[in-house]
Parts: sequence; structure tokens; C-alpha cells
Amino acid sequence: MNPIILSRWQFAITTIYHFFFVPLTLGLVWFVAILETIYVRTGNEAYKRMARFWGKLLLINFAMGVVTGIVQEFQFGMNWSEYSRYVGDIFGAPLAIEALLAFFLESTFLGMWVFGWDRLSKGSHAATIWLVAIGSNLSALWILLANGWMQHPVGYVFNDAAGRAELVDFIALMANPRGWLFFWHTISSGLVTAAFFVLGISAYHLARKQNAEMFQRSFRLAAIIGISATVMVVLSGDTQGRYLREVQPMAAAASEALWDTADPAPFSVVAFFGSSGRDETWSWRIPNTLSFLYYLKPEGEVRGIHDLQAEYEATYGPGNYIPPVALDFWMFRIMVGVGFLMVALAAYALYLPLRKWPEKWVRRLRWMAWAIPLPYIANTSGWILTETARQPWIVTGLLRTENAVSPNLTTGLVLFSLVGFALLYAALMVADVYLLFKFAKAGPEAAMPQTVEPAPAPVRSQDE
Repeated sequence: MNPIILSRWQFAITTIYHFFFVPLTLGLVWFVAILETIYVRTGNEAYKRMARFWGKLLLINFAMGVVTGIVQEFQFGMNWSEYSRYVGDIFGAPLAIEALLAFFLESTFLGMWVFGWDRLSKGSHAATIWLVAIGSNLSALWILLANGWMQHPVGYVFNDAAGRAELVDFIALMANPRGWLFFWHTISSGLVTAAFFVLGISAYHLARKQNAEMFQRSFRLAAIIGISATVMVVLSGDTQGRYLREVQPMAAAASEALWDTADPAPFSVVAFFGSSGRDETWSWRIPNTLSFLYYLKPEGEVRGIHDLQAEYEATYGPGNYIPPVALDFWMFRIMVGVGFLMVALAAYALYLPLRKWPEKWVRRLRWMAWAIPLPYIANTSGWILTETARQPWIVTGLLRTENAVSPNLTTGLVLFSLVGFALLYAALMVADVYLLFKFAKAGPEAAMPQTVEPAPAPVRSQDE
């Protein structure tokens, strides 16, 4: 163990815990906004109850996401001070905009939404949740533009005197295709996460014939958004994969375990690796398929790991530029496999209301609750792939991870904070799941405001 490895583990664990909460917030806020808008337009109180019910679950998840997200930004200065010094002039700009504009926007109007039910007009109150939705998704945009720059740095020059990269073209940073592809994929994933969350909870209540009309409406809306969002996830992932081959060819080759340049290139369905994770022992490949996936035709060159390693050694100097191939290979296949499974499940969920809720199928709906974890598995495996496939770079082609860590860190200090954060975040995740399960199971009644009977006036005696 050393400070570099431990710092990577600490940031990875923090990110995975944080991203456990983020997609649900990004997607569920749109559900609540749509439901409250229907209530405003129709005056149907059932939609108000639905908005309050799903909104309460949104609030629980949002609070947990804020707690885990704040710690991440401190790590840039404490664990990765060399990274902050080297690229802080660039990376800090979108993060500052995210905090000062998007986060304050969503948190301010979320407070107005929570406390404004009986204080604002119906239209004004609905507008607050739409502003929360816009703010939360703008927050994601700026963070993903920052991460997109790390994957594909643009709009900068290197200042030799200062020994750091400096931003010279803010528009280039904003227009970076890598960041926008991340945004498209992440927002789609958030909608899928929320859709399966709503489908699972609605199915739970429908199977028990509790508030059937309300949860049929929730289920129907989630099915429509779910099938649309899962298709968007597939399309955005396909587009992102093709662009990855252009700007990060080593990451693309690692995700496919393609060792040698080929034209046409085969697609590896299954592969097994040795203990190092960088040596393949057996694989099953389909000829020409990878070229077809990249070029939409049966031929096209796809560069292999060995050729790219030789090129990077010639460009950047001696070193190992091969990411953990086994990890990236399987993370990619888990993400894609779960993604297509969710497309099928969302299509089936849409089929139920179209068939007017056949009784024999409604009784079997409780299994949909077990599908709630699927988007979380896909989200987590996708981010592990994204962040590990660019190694050994923390900023592709510019700064290596080993050179970005704070120089004054000790193994004991990082290990102590790593264990502390892991235990704390595990407790927060348990609390989040417990609260979500508790209020989801309780149903819409638990989300309605509680009325308090006034205490009786004290009886005064005649002597008083």
C-alpha cells in the first residue's frame, strides 16, 4: 500500500457512493415535475398526492447525495494537490460555475418547493420543481464537462514558467464533445434509474392492490419514460463508444481486449485473463463484428493495445500505458448486458397498461421491485470503465495519476481517512436505502402533511 493507490481507492469509493444517489435525483425530479404539472392543469388531487409521494423519496435521496458530493471536492486539494496545481486553472472553472450557479439554483428552489405547498399559487409552486430539475441537470452538465476535459483535454496551453496547464479557450471546454456525450449518457441513465425505481415501487403496491389507481398512473408514466430512456442510453453509449475509438484509442482497445491492430477487427464475446489482468488466456471472438460496430460496415481498422503501447512509449517516454484490461473488458460487458436487459424489461412494463392490466399479470408484478438495482449496476460499472480505462493518465496525454497526488501524504493518514469515509458512506447508504424502503412501503399517506389537533384550553377555576 502507498499513498497513490490508497488515494485512488478513496476517491473511487467516494465517487461510487456519491453516484449511487445522483442518477436517481437527476431522473426522479423530472417525474415529480411532470406529475405536479398535470395536477396544475387538471386539478386532479390524485396527481398532487403522487407528486408529494415521489417528491418525499426525492428529498431523502437528494440529501444523501449532497453529503457525499461535498467531500469529493475537498479531495482535490487534500489528496490530489499536484493535480489541482497543474490543471486547477481549467478544471476549477466548471466546478465553480456548478457550485455558484447550478447547485444554489436547485437547492434554493427545492426549499421553496418543500415549504411552499400552502404558501405559493399552484402554478408558482410547480415552477419551483421545474427549476430544481433544470438546476440539478445543469449541475451534472458542468461536472461532466470538467470530467470530459480530463478524458479529452482541449482549449488550453502549457505554461512552462508556471509548470501548469492554463485555459485559453473557454468555449472549446464548453463545446467538448466528450463532455456532451457524457451528459447525454448520464441524463439518460438518470431517467432509466428513476423509471425502474418508480416501476418497482408501483409494482409492489399494485401487487398488493394498494392505491391501485394512483400506482397504475405512476407505473404507466414510468414505463413510457423507461422505454424512451433505455433506448437513449443505448444510442448515446453507441455514439460514445465510436468517439472513444478516435480520442482514447487505448481505452477503446482495452474495453474490447483487442491486443493487435486488425482490419477487419473481431468482437470478443467472452474472454478470460491471467492473474495480472493484462494477459488473455482464452476468448471467443466473432469475426468482423467490432469493425461493423465502429464503422457500420464489415471492414475498418481498429488499433490494438500492443501497437498503441509502442506509440505511447515513443511519444511520452518509457512506461506502461496499458489500463487494467480484464476489469475494463468485463465492466463494459456488464454495463451493456444490463442495459439491453433493461430495454426488454421496460418494453414489457409498457405492454402491461396497453393490455389494460390483465389480472393474472398484475399479480406477478412484485418481481419488478427486484429490477430496481439494475440501473445502479449499469451506472457503477460504466463509471468504473470510464475512470480506469484512461489509466495511467489522470488527464489523458497530459498528466499521469502517479504525478498528481499530494507530495506530503503518508500511507497511515490516507488509510485512516479511507477506512473512515468507507464506513461513514456505507452507513449513509444503509440509511438512505432504509428510509427509501420505509416511505416507499408506507405509500402516499406517509407523504401527506400531518394535521395537529390544537390542545384544549386549560380550565380556569372561579378562584382564578
